[in-house]
Amino acid sequence: MERSQIHLGIAVLLLGLLLAVRGVRGTEPSEVDSRGNPVAEPFSQDAHVALRVPLQSRENLSFGAVAQVPQDPAEGASASELNRKLTNPVSDIWSIQSQFNNFELNNGHWNNNWLFQPVLPVGLTKDWNLITRPVMPLYDIVPHETAPNEFNRATGLGDLALVELLSPANSGNWVLGAGPTAIFPTATSPFTGQRKWQLGPSVVVGYLTKTYFIGVFPQQWWSIGGVHSRPDTNQMNLQPIASIFWGEGWNAFYSGNILADWNAPSPDVWTVPIGLGLGKVVKFGRLPVKFTLSVQYIPVHPRINGQEWNVQVQITPVIPKLVKGVLFQ
Repeated sequence: MERSQIHLGIAVLLLGLLLAVRGVRGTEPSEVDSRGNPVAEPFSQDAHVALRVPLQSRENLSFGAVAQVPQDPAEGASASELNRKLTNPVSDIWSIQSQFNNFELNNGHWNNNWLFQPVLPVGLTKDWNLITRPVMPLYDIVPHETAPNEFNRATGLGDLALVELLSPANSGNWVLGAGPTAIFPTATSPFTGQRKWQLGPSVVVGYLTKTYFIGVFPQQWWSIGGVHSRPDTNQMNLQPIASIFWGEGWNAFYSGNILADWNAPSPDVWTVPIGLGLGKVVKFGRLPVKFTLSVQYIPVHPRINGQEWNVQVQITPVIPKLVKGVLFQ
């Protein structure tokens, strides 16, 4: 049962990526607003092979011919421009983030996880983008009590989360997006996942300038199926966004996600961190990578196994954009 759930979750993720790659085309992109200036992909050449697929314009050449492909929005951008794009949840560049969390719990034990988070925006039309953001906990180490004052550690995959955000391509300094979010029961241990299929809405609202970014990114889930012996879920993950930019690719930011378990007893509903992080974009040749380090103190947390401290490291390389231009005219 566990293995089939993992396979199903991975299949959903792969299907989304395959559908995105199937839309590769050579249509010219629309102008980008102040959320990011269009620049070209780090590893691209001036000429590419274009595949002829439905919905392409007549200007594209047939299979095997060399055609000019629109530039990737990441190539040639300064470290500061890339930093602002990587801070924006609905930006137009592709990236793969690895986030490492090291939580100290209020029982004195540690909970560690590694979150694998690709960000894959695709231009649907000249006015609208679709941003795909899967989050896969590649490992999750969770301590659990087996007897009074005796703990074991469960290690395994966590539940796969997926959010799809529809965002306007030309909204000025405003950062806007909305769409569905889902959680799939792919965990390999009952201690690393909730064993529930979950669905709900997500929204991004923010204001981005060259010197600061302020916004909010909430997601809400309700269980719609899963293992009957596990409790139903009704939970929220709210990411406050507050960042200031300076120098060549530096930023300082609020770090931490506010969590709410609406089904928990009132003293255990909220997890509220107070965190500060420092980030820097570094270019290794043509490969831009953002590094961040942050520390979070969590004064509000559940009474049992609540998180008190977290040391978080993020490593985010920018990758070539496989789907350039727009899918629909």
